[in-house]
Amino acid sequence: MNIFGNYLKIVIFGKSHDKYVGITLDGLPPGLKIDVESIARYLGYRRPKPIINTARVERDEFEIIGGFNGLTDGTPLTILIKNEDVRSNDYDEIFIKPRPGHADYPAHVRYKGFNDSRGGGQFSGRMTAPLVAAGGLLAPLLEDAGIRCYSRVLSIGDIRDSNQYSLEQLERRYDNDLRVLSAEAYSKMMERILSVRREGDSIGGIVETVIYGLPVGLGEPFFSSMESEISALAFSVPGIKGIEFGDGFQGTLLKGSEFNDQLYLDNSGNILLKSNHNGGINGGLSNGNPVVFRVAVRPTSSIPKAQNTVNLKEMKNETIVIKGRHDPCIVPRVVPIMESVACIAITDFLLAFNGGEIIGKN
Repeated sequence: MNIFGNYLKIVIFGKSHDKYVGITLDGLPPGLKIDVESIARYLGYRRPKPIINTARVERDEFEIIGGFNGLTDGTPLTILIKNEDVRSNDYDEIFIKPRPGHADYPAHVRYKGFNDSRGGGQFSGRMTAPLVAAGGLLAPLLEDAGIRCYSRVLSIGDIRDSNQYSLEQLERRYDNDLRVLSAEAYSKMMERILSVRREGDSIGGIVETVIYGLPVGLGEPFFSSMESEISALAFSVPGIKGIEFGDGFQGTLLKGSEFNDQLYLDNSGNILLKSNHNGGINGGLSNGNPVVFRVAVRPTSSIPKAQNTVNLKEMKNETIVIKGRHDPCIVPRVVPIMESVACIAITDFLLAFNGGEIIGKN
């Protein structure tokens, strides 16, 4: 299924080498601004960078279908994004010789050989462009509600950025191609990426997302918990192989007395928490702290090194050298995608929390 959401429902459609990919959002209340500049800006954040990424041209020309006079009108809103600079011939071989690390083989079995293998079809990273367009639409609406979603590259391989940062640094996360906060980490990460590219290989990393300004109690218990919904969206993104909230797996090294985020009253009578080991969530609900989650991004599957595969037509072992234009590291491109994942999930929760409105009427 390509449908997500409870109050805000989204549907993505199209494939990597179709004429268009797109997304439909159903459930937005009327009268919200459709910020075309914000959508274009977010799509620009996702666009490949020439130093480390594929040479495919992605101008991401888009069209808005729905709304009226630049505002939502309560009916479904669709964003169409044009696919350009496709080279379908680069993928002729993989129809019978599935690429290691890709969905080619299980998709061939699942769809009885009728799957569109060009560029990975519906399994392509190209399908994240509609998610990012939705994020560009929703981000300014959340900002009006006092909520900000920030993602950044935390690590590339074993090179890790600092855990200490300011809000000002997060605001400048797109000032460099790697979407990393410190200059020292940038230099080391760039050197590592260029090194693996020279080897004809690829490398992965971790993207961290922080969500500020959520009201206490946002979310649902159990199956629609905040962790569940964010995780479901995050794992829909190709290349995401793990997720953690707060201290995550490192939290297993702590005792309960160390891990618990203890409550206290400040001088103004506000209830606050002394730490954020739980990543801003308890029982599936926001607890007033920033929500923090991290995703593990695998090394890019498509690499120019010869790899083992099976010829599905002749049923014999062969090798494949993957042609085309591929990224040695997709981690920086995941940054706007995870911000958009956060924006979509939080908007869905807010609409339920506020009775169909993004900003509550108190």
